[in-house]
Amino acid sequence: MAHGGPLRLGMAGGGEGAFIGAIHRNAAALDGDWQLVSGAFSGDPARNRRSGAALNLNPARVHDTLAALLADERQRPADERIDALAIVTPNHLHAPMAIAALEAGFHVLCEKPMALDGAEARAIAAAARAADRHFALAFTYSGYPMVEEARVRIARGDLGAIRLVQVEYIQGWLSLPIDGEGQKQAEWRTDPARAGLGGCLGDIGTHAFHLAEHVSGLAVEAVTAELATHVPGRRLDDDVGALLRFAGGARGTLKATQVAAGEENGLRLRVSGTKGSLDWAQMEPNTLTLRWLDRAAEVVRAGGPGLDPRTAALQRTPAGHPEGYIEAFANLYRGFAAAIRGEGGRWYPGLTDGLRTMAFVEAVIENAASDRKWTPVTTGENA
Repeated sequence: MAHGGPLRLGMAGGGEGAFIGAIHRNAAALDGDWQLVSGAFSGDPARNRRSGAALNLNPARVHDTLAALLADERQRPADERIDALAIVTPNHLHAPMAIAALEAGFHVLCEKPMALDGAEARAIAAAARAADRHFALAFTYSGYPMVEEARVRIARGDLGAIRLVQVEYIQGWLSLPIDGEGQKQAEWRTDPARAGLGGCLGDIGTHAFHLAEHVSGLAVEAVTAELATHVPGRRLDDDVGALLRFAGGARGTLKATQVAAGEENGLRLRVSGTKGSLDWAQMEPNTLTLRWLDRAAEVVRAGGPGLDPRTAALQRTPAGHPEGYIEAFANLYRGFAAAIRGEGGRWYPGLTDGLRTMAFVEAVIENAASDRKWTPVTTGENA
């Protein structure tokens, strides 16, 4: 389906009043690789139509259901139909929508977590492989240039053998029972039927876990964990802590919470090896700090000298000009577009990342509910 000009994108969810849909649309449009042409934005027909009109879409390509969208797109000429579907719905719709789109012959970029549980994640993976379609996941923070720089430096051995990986994702927006008061974003995230096995664990714990594995280049073999629900009446966890055992002997810690009152979006990763350590924080994303046993610390800046070419390829602005969340997101859409076009050379989070993060969720829940000291993190298949 690859062709000249922008790739054509359809969207499921993300209509009027939704936060993440606009983020996806802005990121997809940033580099000119994608054009939104079709959507099923809401289960409410009136809201769906208003959303399509606000985005200046052809009314004939705004559909009340995903089934209608896929049926319409499949019968359109090849030079008109969508190339991929972006799924920006609550978690319970990820698997049925992704599988339907893949079986209809379309590539898929999906919000995280991949699915409600590991079984659904494996079903998505099977559908993607059977259809020979690309499947991407919105692990946005892996798209930051200085995250790539950290990954490259660890991979080439700058820090020596890795010993410690410490990751934390600290938020405070669920400190009060706003989910019980009808706040839309909070309400579905704490509903097991729509969010899945984990609350905070699935929402931001998966981001932290993904970042730890992606940057360190190491797989977590086992976890010991604790889940807590601090807000009375809340049905899913809002606070997670885990110890991590990595392949090769490294050890790690993971902390994710959404009830640290006053905190914003405190994602931070620290990795230590035999020669030195690095430190990156999402709220200061243009800075990577390196500390050494035998020399002065270094502060490496996005756009500055000494960066790997793979890092420079992810940047759009000169040194001193902040790059942020939407630009990082756009790097995922750019890598996804390159894969669809058969260009290669650009990474994006996909099936392996989704299967690994769902395996982590299941291992944490299993361990937290048992008296077992360590629980293996296994995908149940070869990712």
